[in-house]
Amino acid sequence: MSAVLRRLSGSLLLTGRQQQQHLLQKASIHGKPPKEKIGPLATVVCLSVFAVTLLGPAGWILHQLPECRKRD
Repeated sequence: MSAVLRRLSGSLLLTGRQQQQHLLQKASIHGKPPKEKIGPLATVVCLSVFAVTLLGPAGWILHQLPECRKRD
């Protein structure tokens, strides 16, 4: 059974009081604030590097397809 179905079936079986307690337990979980703020320049650089890393090889392969088709 998938996690989504387990979650839905579990919440349907709970009474109103149990659902409130269940939500309160989940709501108390939180993370810490970041130690250092990341600026907009660092964000743009990181996203650019990520995009080039993923799209660069795919673009090179697509660029080489017509040449590979001519050989066959």
